[in-house]
Amino acid sequence: MSKRDPIAATSPADETHGGPCLCAWHERRLFTGLLATGGLAALAGQAAAQDGLQGDVGRTSRFTKLVPAEQVEAAATQQYSSMLAQARDQRALKSIDHPQVQRLRYIAERIIPHTRPWNPRAAQWRWEVNLLDSPQVNAFCMPGGKIAFYFGILHKLQLSDDEVAAIMGHEAAHALREHARERMGKTAATRIGAGLVSSLLGLGAVGDTMLNMGGQLLTLRFSREDETEADIVGMDLAARAGYDPAAGLTLWQKMMAASKRAPPEFMSTHPAGDTRIRDIGEKLPKVQPLFAQAGKPPRRFAPPAAASRGS
Repeated sequence: MSKRDPIAATSPADETHGGPCLCAWHERRLFTGLLATGGLAALAGQAAAQDGLQGDVGRTSRFTKLVPAEQVEAAATQQYSSMLAQARDQRALKSIDHPQVQRLRYIAERIIPHTRPWNPRAAQWRWEVNLLDSPQVNAFCMPGGKIAFYFGILHKLQLSDDEVAAIMGHEAAHALREHARERMGKTAATRIGAGLVSSLLGLGAVGDTMLNMGGQLLTLRFSREDETEADIVGMDLAARAGYDPAAGLTLWQKMMAASKRAPPEFMSTHPAGDTRIRDIGEKLPKVQPLFAQAGKPPRRFAPPAAASRGS
């Protein structure tokens, strides 16, 4: 995003006596002009700070246009509901009164209001946040705002609220930037062929093909570019919600430590931790002003007890 130079305040010379007049009135006018210049510069700085990282991501991929958003979100809702039903049958879905479920939903309530500038459709989404009783170190957000955390990521990594917000912001960013829709569009273009791509928006048999692809949503792998973009958007969301974006650094340090024992599922779909930490550190100066200005969460939660898995 380009920045415009502040408008310099200038005062014309008074040549009544053949030279500039430095009368008291003229000095006051000059001083007022300098104040105005400083005010414009300050406002420009505040505006740049409010932009956060919105200028650090590119345009939405053209491949997203090959698949209707409504169809992808409907498929995600169906897959998410099926997953919850299966978890419930296996008694692997944490109840809404579980402390960690309340924690996740509280953090989500602070993040969600800041999602709309990244995707206008987010205002229509029926956001859901659930916790699965699984030892996996993983979390995801499906299209339409369907979020799930696995108990293992909270328990094994002993995440702080700021670190939870970093993960939630990152995963929500995948949905906001429609990375799943983009990947499905690319797959459709490859499988169906350029000659039939134009018929995608007409649905029909091709639309049925896309609906069947909804089953990929739980196992979808994003590109390195997608993951980097999700980091950027996630930092912005967390900072605006009042959670320290620097927590992304400690989060990935914990991830790297966990991967030395056995690479968690969360790591298998993300770029190298060292690269991640470096990139997050480079972006921090742009989001720290957002964090400084944001209202801070009045409630703080502890991670699950490290000694045992919570019930």
